[in-house]
Amino acid sequence: MKTEKVAEHIIKWLKEYAENTKIKGFVVGVSGGIDSALTSTLCAKTGFPTLCVGLPIHQAASHVSRAEEHIRQLKNNFKNVSDVNVDLTTTFENFKKAVPTEVSSAKVDLSLANTRARLRMTTLYYLAGLHSYLVIGTGNKVEDFGVGFYTKYGDGGVDLSPIADLMKSEVYELAAFLGVPNSIQKAQPTDGLFGDSRTDEAQIGASYDELEWAMRMENKGQSENDFSGREHEVFKIYTRLNNINQHKMTPIPVCKIPTKLK
Repeated sequence: MKTEKVAEHIIKWLKEYAENTKIKGFVVGVSGGIDSALTSTLCAKTGFPTLCVGLPIHQAASHVSRAEEHIRQLKNNFKNVSDVNVDLTTTFENFKKAVPTEVSSAKVDLSLANTRARLRMTTLYYLAGLHSYLVIGTGNKVEDFGVGFYTKYGDGGVDLSPIADLMKSEVYELAAFLGVPNSIQKAQPTDGLFGDSRTDEAQIGASYDELEWAMRMENKGQSENDFSGREHEVFKIYTRLNNINQHKMTPIPVCKIPTKLK
């Protein structure tokens, strides 16, 4: 990848979109992870006001400290960067008290994990509305168009997706080039939605390197029968997630009414 050229291309794309739509700036949720760190850095480099938002909900201290380190770095280097921290823990706990939970604990846990992401999305749009900004997505290509590893109308609810055509490995490459803090570059990827230390790999069953390989193989027309051992297992994981998460990746189905019925 031509790292410098890719960075320049994304920054130009963001600037031109902002200028053409007459918006005043960008809002980015900053989690302490590599994707949000790269995205907020690219936004900062446009020169447009960039609001970095911390949105902790029972967040691990390491996640918070990495996010704070990154935001400090951005504010030291870019005068157009500001930040706000919105602790949604109490809001989340109040939500839990208000909804029924008389179902399996696994379903409750997953639904509440997705609720965290949706509370954050709502907050980002609230702040965007106050300032006439756009909410910027932080999903990469593997997550958004490979396995659908995000929350529909949560972290998937955004106005622009500047890094969604980058593989995870390319995200790391670009983040290193732009000087994202080492603590973030070295951290294990995690969505932080369950209030524990589980990683993305533990949830998915495969690493991002493995998922990238499977995505490339599928694009070449390969199938799981073409592989054995670990490769077969990874390809099966990838295709299963890709299939069940198509509802996230394709436009909302619209029931078209035939003209003769109108």
